[in-house]
Amino acid sequence: MQQYAIKEQTVTIQRKDHLNFQAAVFCFWLAIYIYAPVFGVYLQEIGFSFSSIGIVLGAYGITQILLRFPLGILSDFLQSVRKQLFVGGFLMTLLSSLLLVYFESFTIVLIARLLAGVTASMWVMATVLYSQYFSEDRASNAMGIMQFVTVATQFFSMAVSGWLVHMFGWEFPFWMGAGASILGIFFACNIKEIEAASFSKPKNIWNHVTETVKIPHLKMLTFLSLMAHAVLFITIFGFSPLYAASLGIKEQSFIWLTCAFFVPHALASLSLVFYQLNKRYNKVVLAACFIISAVFLIGVPFSSSLASLSIMHVFIGLALGFIFPVLLSEVVLASPASYKMSAMGFFQSFYALGIFLGPVAAGIIAETQNLGFVFTVTGGCCILAAVLVVFFLGQRK
Repeated sequence: MQQYAIKEQTVTIQRKDHLNFQAAVFCFWLAIYIYAPVFGVYLQEIGFSFSSIGIVLGAYGITQILLRFPLGILSDFLQSVRKQLFVGGFLMTLLSSLLLVYFESFTIVLIARLLAGVTASMWVMATVLYSQYFSEDRASNAMGIMQFVTVATQFFSMAVSGWLVHMFGWEFPFWMGAGASILGIFFACNIKEIEAASFSKPKNIWNHVTETVKIPHLKMLTFLSLMAHAVLFITIFGFSPLYAASLGIKEQSFIWLTCAFFVPHALASLSLVFYQLNKRYNKVVLAACFIISAVFLIGVPFSSSLASLSIMHVFIGLALGFIFPVLLSEVVLASPASYKMSAMGFFQSFYALGIFLGPVAAGIIAETQNLGFVFTVTGGCCILAAVLVVFFLGQRK
C-alpha cells in the first residue's frame, strides 16, 4: 500500500487499484489485438494484395505518429484530461471493431485501422498514469508490469484468435474486440489518479516542446524503439502468419507459432518485474538482444515447417521481451518530472513510425521479391540497431 499527498489530501494506492488498472490495460490491448494474428490472412482471404495488406497493417501506426506526441504535450498542460482521453480510446476501438464486422471495402477497413491507432495513441496516458503508482527508483518494475500485462494480453489474443475463426468465423474476433472495449470503459473510469502537489504546469508550449526534444538520449531511445516495433509488426503481427500459411499451416495451428513467440516474450518482461536490472547494463542488454533478433530473423526463410519456424520465433520473442521494457524504463529515468508525459508522447509517437513503415515496406518487398526476403531485410535492420546501441554506449556519460 502506498500513500501520496495530493492537494492537501492523501491518496492511498491499494492492491485493488493496481488490479483495476491492469484489467483496463488487458481490455485495452485485447480490443486491438484479438484479431491481429489472423488479420493479414483475413485481408488476403477477402482479396487484398500484399501491398494493400501492408498499407492497412501500417495504417495502425499513422494515427499514433500524428497523435502521441501532441497528446503527451496536451496531457502535461491539462493533467485533468489524462484519464478521460484513456477512456476515449476505448470508444474509438469500439467503433473500429464494429466497422470491421460490417464492412470489407479497402477504404472502410483502412479507416477502422486508423481508429485502432487512435486507441493505441492513448497508451501514453496509461504508461505515465501507472508509473506514478511507483517511486522513481522502481521505474523499470512499473514498466515491466505494464509490458507483462501487454504481452500477456497479446499472447492470449494470438493464442485464441485462429481457433475462434475456425469455430465461429472471421467476424467473431471483431465482436470480441467490441466487447472488450465496453468492458474496458468500465475499468478505465475507475482508475485512481495520482498528481504530485509540487508539480507545476508548463507556461509556454513551444519552449516545452523544444526542451522535451532536448532531453538527453531521448531521440536515440526513440529510434531504437522504432526499429524494435518495426520487427514486431513485420513478424508476429504482420507477415509471420502469412509465411506460415504459405507453408500450408492452417489458422487453428497458429497457436503454436504464437506460443513460441509470446511465452519467452512474456517471461522476459516478467523477469524485469522481479529482478531490478542495473541501469549500467541496459545498453549491453539492448545490443545483445538486437543481435539475437537479427540472427533468427535471417534464419526464418530457411524454415520449412511449423516446428522450425516456431524455434526462430522463440528467440525473436525473447529478445524483444527485454528490449521494450528496458527502453521504456530508460525514457522514464531520463525525463524530468514536468516533462515525463511529453517525453513519453514523443517516444511513443515517433516509434510508431516503425509500426507504419515496417509493414508497408514489408508488403512492398513481399510483392516485388518474396516473403522470405522480408525477414532477411528485417534482420539487417536489427544489426544496424545493434551497431547504433554500441555507438550510443560509447557516447553516453
